[in-house]
Amino acid sequence: MKHTKNTNPFYIITGGPGVGKTTLLGELKNRGMAVVPEIARELIKEQQAIDGEALPWKNKKLYMELMFQRSVASYEAVSESFKDGSPLFFDRGFVDALCYAALEGIPIDQEMKTYAENYRYHPQVFILPPWKDIYQTDDQRKQDWNEAVFTFNKMIQTYRMYQYDLVEVPKVSTSERADFILDYLRNH
Repeated sequence: MKHTKNTNPFYIITGGPGVGKTTLLGELKNRGMAVVPEIARELIKEQQAIDGEALPWKNKKLYMELMFQRSVASYEAVSESFKDGSPLFFDRGFVDALCYAALEGIPIDQEMKTYAENYRYHPQVFILPPWKDIYQTDDQRKQDWNEAVFTFNKMIQTYRMYQYDLVEVPKVSTSERADFILDYLRNH
């Protein structure tokens, strides 16, 4: 199934680490919106539980490949089952795995590039900027503040390279961020 830019209401919410994406998606879900959870964090937790290699601080290439594969599988499963046309929000997308590859200097194979060019999310991507006041590290998020800012900038570059339009979500309360996104959708 090939998707072009305007065939589905699949919206990505992305940004560097620790900017409130998951909290924002929780708020959208509480408001009755459909949400697809983040793949990367679950992959890290799974790998930590089994002392696996697919971790960003162990085998970066394997981590990126699994993150991409699982993000694609998630996208495809939703494409098959989600038919009502209302907005669906992804906590990151497979393009984020390509951004991670760029950050780490991991080559992206042609199959990944082709997938990213032909299977599309909605052209407007909501991006949350770095926000030092809320940034925290934890067992899955080990990047320091400078890495978080660098990741955000690489996200901008990567999403633009794949011809997405970025909509920056303001640094306000989670509720106000959800309002911003829903108002944006109503008005565009």
